[in-house]
Amino acid sequence: MRTTRALAAAGAAVTVLTLAAPAAVADGMVVNPSNIVALPSVIARGGQLTITVDGCPTGGTATSDAFPATTLTLVSGTTSTARGTAVVNTNASTGSHSITVTCNGKSLTNPAAYTVIGGVRGGLGGSTTTGATPTDMAIGGGLVGLALIGGGVFWMRRRAEKRI
Repeated sequence: MRTTRALAAAGAAVTVLTLAAPAAVADGMVVNPSNIVALPSVIARGGQLTITVDGCPTGGTATSDAFPATTLTLVSGTTSTARGTAVVNTNASTGSHSITVTCNGKSLTNPAAYTVIGGVRGGLGGSTTTGATPTDMAIGGGLVGLALIGGGVFWMRRRAEKRI
């Protein structure tokens, strides 16, 4: 009976230590930034980019050549995920861009985190000139001339009918 109690007490102690050990190690462990995600991954100039980083429990900073330094803050409900929003410069070059995250004194770079696309040209539906072309002017002038001639003929016929 005595050995059974001793074995039960030893088993309980081992269970408690097994469950508490990872928490104790994680508490004192230095977490390094990892898994940089930029959404959307393809963005137009002037758009907002959301940056999420794992392993950044105290927040940090995200930098890129296409946007100014952005502060990352801890996401509520997590222990080490940080997030920030950056606005892509309106003069950013098109193509793939990298993001470098610094937190806990450590840096991590994602070399092809997102792609900037050029702006869309809006406007006149593909026309390349402004105003009327010489062809438009010739067609319009011809129609106006025909209208004048037709109106004159109609008016002359009406005048002749009144004389009879």
